[in-house]
Amino acid sequence: MADCVFCAQHQGRAPVVGGAIFQDELLYAHHFTERDGPSYLGHLMIESKRHIRGVEQATDREASALGALVARLSRALVACTGAERVYVESYGEVVPHLHVHLTARYPGLPPEYLRWNATAWPEAPRGGPEDIAALAARLREALSGSAAAES
Repeated sequence: MADCVFCAQHQGRAPVVGGAIFQDELLYAHHFTERDGPSYLGHLMIESKRHIRGVEQATDREASALGALVARLSRALVACTGAERVYVESYGEVVPHLHVHLTARYPGLPPEYLRWNATAWPEAPRGGPEDIAALAARLREALSGSAAAES
């Protein structure tokens, strides 16, 4: 779809800070970037390459690939950021294109910032484009190492 921000990113028509962390014929993963100000470091997005509304429209192959990538990227986030765990969410209310948020939950997160409020924690690691690019590079390296370990 011409007006879909995710389709535009996958097709190289819209910039992606830090570039793709992962992509194949089915999926595309990158670091989420705030429009204004510093971004929460460790907030990733996985999107289907095919323009579908949600998981309910995914083929079995797409769904299987998505689950495997969620696990691989979650392990990479923990290894690269020191996160205690990774939250996984998908709503599709704002952009009707299958996308999954992976959010690193850092040690010391106060209870009032648990779950979908983690990115609002004022003490969370944040950074600009250079920091995002550096983290994306570390995540790509971790993924390439995990692929080698799995074969």
